[in-house]
Amino acid sequence: MHRYRTHNCDALRMADSGEIARLSGWIHRKRDHGNLLFVDLRDHFGITQCVVDASSPVFPELESLRLESVICVTGKIVRRSEETMNANLPTGEVELVIAEIELLSPAEQLPLQVNSDQDYGEETRLRYRFLDLRRERLHRNIKLRSDVVSSIRQRMTDQGFKEFQTPILTSTSPEGARDFLVPSRLHPGNFYALPQAPQQFKQLIMVAGFDRYFQIAPCFRDEDARADRSPGEFYQLDIEMSFVTQEDVFNAIEPVLHGIFEEFGGGKNVTPLPFPRIPFAESMLKYGNDKPDLRNPIVMNKVTEVWQGTDFKIFASAIEKGSVVRAIPAPGAAEMPRSFFDKLNEWAREEGAGGLGYIIFEDGKAKGPIAKFLDSERIAMLQDTTGVCDGDAVFFACGQENDIASFSGLARDRIGLELGLIDEGQFNFCWVVDYPMYERDDRTGKIEFSHNPFSMPQGGLDALEKENPLEIKAYQYDIVCNGVELSSGAIRNHLPEIMYKAFDIAGYPQSEVDTRFSGMINALKYGAPPHGGSAPGIDRIVMLLADEPNIREVTMFPMTQQAQDLLMNAPAVVDETHLEELHIKVVMPPAKDN
Repeated sequence: MHRYRTHNCDALRMADSGEIARLSGWIHRKRDHGNLLFVDLRDHFGITQCVVDASSPVFPELESLRLESVICVTGKIVRRSEETMNANLPTGEVELVIAEIELLSPAEQLPLQVNSDQDYGEETRLRYRFLDLRRERLHRNIKLRSDVVSSIRQRMTDQGFKEFQTPILTSTSPEGARDFLVPSRLHPGNFYALPQAPQQFKQLIMVAGFDRYFQIAPCFRDEDARADRSPGEFYQLDIEMSFVTQEDVFNAIEPVLHGIFEEFGGGKNVTPLPFPRIPFAESMLKYGNDKPDLRNPIVMNKVTEVWQGTDFKIFASAIEKGSVVRAIPAPGAAEMPRSFFDKLNEWAREEGAGGLGYIIFEDGKAKGPIAKFLDSERIAMLQDTTGVCDGDAVFFACGQENDIASFSGLARDRIGLELGLIDEGQFNFCWVVDYPMYERDDRTGKIEFSHNPFSMPQGGLDALEKENPLEIKAYQYDIVCNGVELSSGAIRNHLPEIMYKAFDIAGYPQSEVDTRFSGMINALKYGAPPHGGSAPGIDRIVMLLADEPNIREVTMFPMTQQAQDLLMNAPAVVDETHLEELHIKVVMPPAKDN
């Protein structure tokens, strides 16, 4: 018999009755029924109920052990009585009658209960992450993550992609976030940067002639945590392909994501291939953002003309100053009580807006506080534009174009949620395409890249030389699922003259391009194929599949919101000897006044 186990804790079945088995695992639960002590024994695979009689010589030892102690038990497998069978457990028809027990590792008093879903707070959970990871939900999520990554690798390999690893110690790149810097001992005063993404390397792999590359790539960004973003590091499915158009990239990625979400999505419907393509400008108009949740059927419209010149001065005066009005349909909302509308108005004020005007369509009439300002012709125009009919309502948001899109998008999400319109049984994908190549920084007024700086502008060099930079579109795209951006990507700029001009418009002279991106620009001068790719986030994919609201719940060892690793005590102070080796002096920021 094996030293520790003959079976895993999810393996025993009725057919094993009468056999002698040995199991090892953690004491998950104990139930003392007086003359009988029941123990649920747990390992990575599952749970088996074990039992010992009070007359057994092993009873006192087992009774004294704390939960989460690790034990090895040997005994006979017996059929449970009908009334004690547990249909919720794969092993629920049998139990192990303990004849021998060996304590492998005792547990001290637990700082959190493994057999409970109680929330112990971020600090406790992350400080004792090894215990937190034993809990069923989190353990299941991490196993799911492993299975998803394995399936992705197989699917990519089946499409002819080759997996290559790119450097971790590299140089800085304008990816839009702060770099993590690593001082060089051999080159005093110089620093490596951890890669925000393997962007330049994967393009160089294409220049080197490898055609189809992928990698489950670690990426490092010194940015604040969010629910869908880990501070410090994350992983992405990094993809690059040669001699491809934008549609070729889509056709390679879509089957992988569709297959993953069908395989691990728990039976939810997945958008059929091909995924919809939505231009950026259309997405901003209809959904208020560039990551639309298409489970929500609400589509917004501009209705500025409906309100222009009316006696509703709040809108009419704002329109004269350049504002626009957006309509947010609310299907079926006419049946909602007045409190529904009041609650949404209060929410809008909390978001910094003046409120949400609304009109209700009921019994063939337009009703509500601002309906009186529209004549029958304008009401008909409103209904024709928005598609609302009897039984519906429509909300309105007014403001400057750039400001109102974001708020109206939030309102769309909120109204869809309040009305129960979100179809939770769906994974709805889309591509957002035709991103602007450049944008103007509101603070400095300078033109800068709006997306990936290495993207190919639509129209090539001719567009860069002749068109208004703010009107140039790029071959850039995002893939979105249920309102979550999974990936950004682009067809790359593979011609040095276009790269020089594109960076010049963004304020980078040729000399700076040659210095900062020397590897890339030099490679492009020696024959580079047209190429493109994308990089769906592993963490976000698993977060959606696990139906978790926070990326921390699908990450093995995440940091806190303040980017601290409480388990390993990082970041930490470094001793002076180490700093001297690296030729670094620490200068602390001045203390803040209380």
